[in-house]
Amino acid sequence: MSESVNAAAAPAGGAVDPRLLEILVCPVTKGPLRYDRERGELVSEGAGLAYPIRDGIPIMLPDEARRLDG
Repeated sequence: MSESVNAAAAPAGGAVDPRLLEILVCPVTKGPLRYDRERGELVSEGAGLAYPIRDGIPIMLPDEARRLDG
């Protein structure tokens, strides 16, 4: 889960510190998150949710998350 994040290549949500990505877990399942660089989201497969990243800050609120299709 330690993907290099380059601010110049980061999505509109901004760059996220890779060390932060290593310690964050889904607030619903307490399981791992996958960083989706293209969409600027942290994805919890277990919860079926994608948490947005705004201005480089992960928004870890289930009410703010996008539901995954399928």
